[in-house]
Amino acid sequence: MIERIVDRDAEAFAGLYDRTAPYVFGLLLRMLGQREAAEEVAQEVYMTVWRNAAAYDATRGTPATWIGLISRSRAVDRLRSERSYAGAVVRAAKAATSAAKELHVMPDAPLSPAEALEISERRRRVRAALKELPSEQRRLVELAFFGGLSHSEIARATETPLGTVKSRIRAGIGKLEKILTPTHDQRAGTAGTGLE
Repeated sequence: MIERIVDRDAEAFAGLYDRTAPYVFGLLLRMLGQREAAEEVAQEVYMTVWRNAAAYDATRGTPATWIGLISRSRAVDRLRSERSYAGAVVRAAKAATSAAKELHVMPDAPLSPAEALEISERRRRVRAALKELPSEQRRLVELAFFGGLSHSEIARATETPLGTVKSRIRAGIGKLEKILTPTHDQRAGTAGTGLE
């Protein structure tokens, strides 16, 4: 059959496809975890088979084995590419986080000394509060708020389930609110300082 595909016999190719496609698609779906990705990679696999049928070596296994090896190879390439993309997203988010920390917004009107002191104190409190979060929560909160990433982008970039990302960010924000919301005693202690 492969020899006929080498000679560009479309009927032979269709027969090979019909026999092997369920196995190839099932393998790719298990490896990639997404139907759309599995369909795309399966198309690449069969294009490779059509173009490179002459590379098939019968001494190394059956046509199905050969196609299975091509499928695994393409799936691994796809996973590496996605991890590379995720790494680039994380690097970009870290750069954005760093830039956001360095950012000093200049208002239209000059700040009074009391306003400048209040803004400086708020920044200090937020930085200190972030340090009190567990590292996995802090990282996700920073990616969301300083990096500007959506929950699904964070999930892909950190290879964390979407539900976990959402719950960690929610928990982190809850802890930040508790840390940053002054207690009654703290509010009483700032009376007359202009910081209440």
